Amino acid sequence: MNPVLTPPPLSLYVHLPWCVRKCPYCDFNSHEARGAAPFEPYVDALLADLDHDLPLVWGRTVHSVFFGGGTPSLFPSEAIDRFLQGASGRLRFAPGCEITLETNPGTAEHGRFEAYRAAGVNRLSFGIQSFDDGCLRRLGRIHDGAEAESAVKQAQDAGFDNLNLDLMYALPGQDPAMAERDLERALALQPAHLSHYQLTLEPNTLFAARPPAGLPDDDTAWDMQERCQARLAEAGYAQYEISAYARPGRQCAHNLNYWRYGDYLGIGAGAHGKLTLGAEQAILRRWKVKHPAQYLAQAGRAEAVGGDERVEPARRPFEFMLNALRLAEGFALELFEARTGLPRAAIAPQLAEAVDAGWLETDGARVRPTELGLRFANDAIALFLDDVADNTSERTRPGDTGAVSAETVRRAGPD
Repeated sequence: MNPVLTPPPLSLYVHLPWCVRKCPYCDFNSHEARGAAPFEPYVDALLADLDHDLPLVWGRTVHSVFFGGGTPSLFPSEAIDRFLQGASGRLRFAPGCEITLETNPGTAEHGRFEAYRAAGVNRLSFGIQSFDDGCLRRLGRIHDGAEAESAVKQAQDAGFDNLNLDLMYALPGQDPAMAERDLERALALQPAHLSHYQLTLEPNTLFAARPPAGLPDDDTAWDMQERCQARLAEAGYAQYEISAYARPGRQCAHNLNYWRYGDYLGIGAGAHGKLTLGAEQAILRRWKVKHPAQYLAQAGRAEAVGGDERVEPARRPFEFMLNALRLAEGFALELFEARTGLPRAAIAPQLAEAVDAGWLETDGARVRPTELGLRFANDAIALFLDDVADNTSERTRPGDTGAVSAETVRRAGPD
């Protein structure tokens, strides 16, 4: 008899799709704003979308909210405030609910951070990527290093002490010393959390079609990673996920819920959700139509749902491992059973193979990646793909396990 599939903690992901300029490495559902974006109509659409999906989550508590994009900081604080008021009137928010807003330093305006904080946002994630002006130009970013530092300091002056800084390495024209200088400038700002990840050339991006000159080779990229990991540890930032580092108690609750195969309701253009339906003993994935104009016209109706998919039992081990094996803490086998509805015996052969390869270790109750396993997470995760390939379509791809920013992992698997 299989274990009972138990609904896990619930998060809310809100996709705000507009940006000032599409970055050449970005494969997210983001669209350059042509003139003023329709902020107020979009909030109306988000609330209508939420109303449509509410029957799937009646009675459940939301433990975290994440505004992702696009560039959410393009939205005025009044729009964020109106959405949060409407959402908290429809859903029960847990006390101390973590509410994160992604922020582009190039859109930070003096006074706006205070208003975001008054609206209920209590965590900011800055898409800095680099402090080197040459690297930023080659990445197509709209800010420079001085603007990035200024924006972070403005947020701190506004009372935000829970900040993440997104930082990339292995950038075009970058050497290890430059990567270390970037990290030192980030550490000088004393953020609570750092996402440090390698630039990858994702399909359907400008960089994939026309790779930039001067990309570091694999050995150089690995050297950058090792040097920066050592410096982060020295500075008191514990690595709790492949690309995520935090001071004690400052891990990102929202992304931890993803990595622990928790549930998330996704609203907004192109947003994806994953929900456990306890009464049906099923896991549902739902995604919304991607284009903002189509979403605005259809939100709140069945036509705004881009698709629904039940996650078959044969696919659940791979989906679970795609997330859990990125965590330094690994996972309890009891958690695997509760989140997938499958007995631990279903993954015993793959676990044994991974242990023999030196990628995982287990005490019979808990499974953890080794240091080698964190480095070769893709290989360990791929062990759980074999049965999936025989039972699912090509929508599940091993390539989905590539290097991903900790702050954007919500889009790595589902999107």
